[in-house]
Amino acid sequence: MLPKQVLNAVALLTHHLTLLHCFAMEQLPHPTRSFASDNNAGVHPEILAAVARANQGHVVAYGADPYTSSAIKKFEEHFGADIAVFFTFNGTGANVLGLQALTRSFHSVLCSAYAHIYTDECGAPEKHTGCRLIPLPQRDGKITLESVRHAYHGIGDEHHSQPRVISITQSTEMGTVYQPQEIQALAQFAHENGMFLHMDGARIANAAASLGQTLRGVTRDLGVDVLSFGGTKNGILGGEAVVFFQSGLSHDFLFLRKQSMQLASKMRFIAAQFEALLTADLWRRSAEHANRMARLLEEELSRIPQVRVVWKVEANGVFAQIPPHSIEKIKRHYFFYMWMEEESIVRWMCSFDTTEEDIREFVKVVAEAVKG
Repeated sequence: MLPKQVLNAVALLTHHLTLLHCFAMEQLPHPTRSFASDNNAGVHPEILAAVARANQGHVVAYGADPYTSSAIKKFEEHFGADIAVFFTFNGTGANVLGLQALTRSFHSVLCSAYAHIYTDECGAPEKHTGCRLIPLPQRDGKITLESVRHAYHGIGDEHHSQPRVISITQSTEMGTVYQPQEIQALAQFAHENGMFLHMDGARIANAAASLGQTLRGVTRDLGVDVLSFGGTKNGILGGEAVVFFQSGLSHDFLFLRKQSMQLASKMRFIAAQFEALLTADLWRRSAEHANRMARLLEEELSRIPQVRVVWKVEANGVFAQIPPHSIEKIKRHYFFYMWMEEESIVRWMCSFDTTEEDIREFVKVVAEAVKG
């Protein structure tokens, strides 16, 4: 039995912790679903259940486990055989490693001036690949075949970096979706000129759902060579995958992944999430819901004269131009990101767990804030 002094000390500590918890709960804002990012959403219950199922006993580490094998088989069901799949911790890791597998340091990567790899990865692609990223003009978030042709020069000239990869984001950083023929045209140009087509698919599920296509139908069948397959923005706890549609391209990837500190020891917990995501159409159900909520948000915002949606809503993002004076007013209730501050354009994202009630409450706040 513990001494009385110890019991009293434990009781006192428990009391103080309870008071601190109550104080913190009073000070923190009431939990609410935000529209800042689908990264801010929680984890889908089916994903949590999959992680719990994987949390049984001991298995071999670093991916040599049945959960990882089963997840890879799921990828093969969706994308076809003769692919290579590797799990990473995050999207930046997936993008950097996918590009690194395709390039040498004297190569260059052609991408949108608004591409995530160019604007939001702190120079990681350039640091780790050694390549130059060449930003191209975009139209509604998409690069065009014309802009790629214009940037494709200096071939064979030792004074110039050599174009090796075209990288696109699907869905785009403006919430739009590349149409199949646009991707096919870029892939054809790449392959005719000894290049590769890389796709940052952080929201590939939303794009596929928007197009009413399969995952393979919006990637491999269109000529994509390497895909960063996103799960975090579609309801998983954490993790991404790099998918090679030409398995020969992944020859040294095991070593690149380890050297880049993206090899998970307890990989079964990343793999189990992807197996669940690719089972029973969970990826599609979650993405379709998020897309549908974005369309509802657009519809509700259209009733506010002071708000203008600037790009077509094709996935789960709404980009709107709002009066500058309203920004801080809205932020008192909801956190979100400015997208183009000089033009007062903001980004509002929907997630797998966004509800119609969430949207209507949010729109009420926006409508009140934009009043002069």
